Amino acid sequence: MPDVSPEQAAPLAPRGREQWSILLDLAVEHDSSRPLFQQIYLGFRDAILARRLSPGSRLPSTRLLAERLGVSRTSVLTAYEQLLAEGFVTGRAGSGTFVAEDAAPDVMAPTRSQLAAPLAPAPQLSRIGQRYERFAAALPLSPSLPFAAGCCSVDALSIQAWRRTGVEVMQNFDPSYLSYSDPSGDLPLREEVAKYLRAARAVRCEPEQILILSGAQQAIDLSIRVLLNPGDAVWVEDPGYLATREALAAAGASLIPVPVDREGMVVEAGLRAAPQARAAYITPSHQYPTGSIMSIQRRLELLSWAKAHGAWIIEDDYDGEFRYVGRPLASLQGLEGGESVIYVGTLSKMLFPGARIGFAVVPPALIGAFRGARFLTDRNPPTLQQALVTAFMRRGFLTSHIQRMRQRYRAARDIVVEAITRHMGDLVEVEVPECGIQLTMHFRQPICDVRVVEAARRHGVVVKAVSPHYLGTPARSGLVLGYSGFDAHRLRSAAALLAQAVREVAAEGQPSL
Repeated sequence: MPDVSPEQAAPLAPRGREQWSILLDLAVEHDSSRPLFQQIYLGFRDAILARRLSPGSRLPSTRLLAERLGVSRTSVLTAYEQLLAEGFVTGRAGSGTFVAEDAAPDVMAPTRSQLAAPLAPAPQLSRIGQRYERFAAALPLSPSLPFAAGCCSVDALSIQAWRRTGVEVMQNFDPSYLSYSDPSGDLPLREEVAKYLRAARAVRCEPEQILILSGAQQAIDLSIRVLLNPGDAVWVEDPGYLATREALAAAGASLIPVPVDREGMVVEAGLRAAPQARAAYITPSHQYPTGSIMSIQRRLELLSWAKAHGAWIIEDDYDGEFRYVGRPLASLQGLEGGESVIYVGTLSKMLFPGARIGFAVVPPALIGAFRGARFLTDRNPPTLQQALVTAFMRRGFLTSHIQRMRQRYRAARDIVVEAITRHMGDLVEVEVPECGIQLTMHFRQPICDVRVVEAARRHGVVVKAVSPHYLGTPARSGLVLGYSGFDAHRLRSAAALLAQAVREVAAEGQPSL
């Protein structure tokens, strides 16, 4: 084990007190006419007033600071005494010297007008920057309230397994955890992901084809960077996933809305609209937001189109593991002709979003381009986190977690369907999904789903409107409800509250769109 210096081995700051003063750029001029103690005093005072040292920050000990500056300890003591006398710092016996909690508040706290006033005209954003800014203004909140999408259940067994795995990884700590890693991700994790995908999703892949990413959205972003030029036509499901649609539009792609029915994307419609499209983005195992599953005939049609026109398919398999009728469907990528498919998956739905681990399986011809794009945009995934996830998967904890959650989520789905039908079956039609962690319901009469979202939020319920997900196809009004991550009592209570919100909007008599 390598040697460590006393500074590296120093204990953490007590009670969370900040010790940023150790890094403060403080210096003295020994040949200055100003006394040394006054230079030290002014250095700390200015740092406190400028908020470079926040209230509660601990100052260095007089001995350490004297050694660092090459001055006598008396000079440092005198400077500290003046700071203490003027109320900038407080002394605590046996603990040290700290920036006072109320140090010059009238000077330290800039006014709102000062914060808002620009020093010079702000440079203009690029067109893509302006689009990002508009999208950020509408970013949804992610509260843990029913029926927020993306919430996941993690039971006591999985938490215990996660802790146990973390302890084991740290006990067998490898120095490589502190270094850069392969842009594609560590080979042991890619090997585990490949084993999982071949067994559970019928993906045809080798570890060399896999990139470990921070989530499905990064996989889609890299696909856009590698495959598309501004102006290229891309088929997108209509209705479809808004975040991917925004990412494509921001990159300058020409979006071709292709309608979706109970068998998934209508490939014939895409062929009529833009047969020479460069790529297609689809969610075949559980279409978002309708919940439909792409039929085998449509899958073969899509693969045939891609092969004939040299196009690429981005397959987003965001929650295909949770299928409640029969076995999970095989991936599109695993079918004959899947060489044109970039397969995207994520642990955000399988395990929990905080893991921030996703993956992409790319055709061999694209490996170099994807590795280069990954390096230039994000260098490599967190090395220590990869070791933890590798151990979690290798010990079978992920498989057992998925099996338990599949049962739990199916029960949650049934609870929501029953409660929604009981409280407002006269107003809505519920699409009972065969897989996934959310369901879609449509209104039987003209009701504005956007206004229902607002009303539901006032009742403490979070839902998504369906109509904004349409691009060219006439929009239907409805709601997307996430049911994973909540217990039965909260789901039933939330269904009753949502019914109140729906009836309030229905009583207003507003048109649906």
